[in-house]
Amino acid sequence: MDFHCPVCRSASRRLFQTCGYWIRQCDTCGHQFAELNDREGHVSRCYGDEYFTRGGAGYADYFREERLLVARGRWYAHRLAKLCAPGSVLDIGAAAGFTLAGFREGGWMTHGIEPNATMAQHARERLGLEVEPATFETWQTNRTFDLVLMLQVLPHFVDPADALQKAARLVRPGGHLLIETWDRESWTARLSGSQWHEYSPPSVLHWFSRSGIARLARAAAFEQVATGRPSKWINAGHAKSVLRHKSEASFFNRVALMVANLIPDRVSVPYLGDDLFWALFQRHPDAV
Repeated sequence: MDFHCPVCRSASRRLFQTCGYWIRQCDTCGHQFAELNDREGHVSRCYGDEYFTRGGAGYADYFREERLLVARGRWYAHRLAKLCAPGSVLDIGAAAGFTLAGFREGGWMTHGIEPNATMAQHARERLGLEVEPATFETWQTNRTFDLVLMLQVLPHFVDPADALQKAARLVRPGGHLLIETWDRESWTARLSGSQWHEYSPPSVLHWFSRSGIARLARAAAFEQVATGRPSKWINAGHAKSVLRHKSEASFFNRVALMVANLIPDRVSVPYLGDDLFWALFQRHPDAV
């Protein structure tokens, strides 16, 4: 099995174990990734209906997140209006279409793909969105888009470099790619150590730095044009589910869970960590 770094292709070493998986670290660039031996069928194993309903590393009730996720899409659409004109947008890993609905409100022509057929069906039938049930790795199209979204999705790919190369072929020259993900070099991640909430394989397979994301994007003919921290709110019920999943391994998580249990599940709370960021990349106008 090849455990070379997916960012720079250098050798890597085992760092620590969590959730029954070894976390590896690149000897050169520091990128961290899960030691995944069985890659065949990974998507179908990890992202069935239970991922959206049974808590743990996923969601206790994904549909309860609708209001917040629509607002998230609306926030991004408003933010991007200062950087690029609304056009066609493709959401990779669109789930039930809530984020896309926010982009639609912002004037974008929306399209999505989602490996979970139940979620894709909800997007089509309940929200009237064009969301295809397909894995990104196998999906084929002749279309290109003004904007491709990879919001909270890149760390889930077995091969993120290959995913970005394919995303580049879907972005028209001069178009944009928006990535939202977690920063392993943030203070939140550093202080949490191996108990950081994002260390949750096999769902999450990669832990990036800002520079690592930019390096992968440059290799796919993208240049970073903007970056920042998103405004993020979460339902208390989802926060409890994540903390419960990690509570046995961390005293801090146990204390945080006790506090969270005092808040009703449907109450929205702001996410205060500094470990979440977004980056907007533009495909070179002369790219082919």
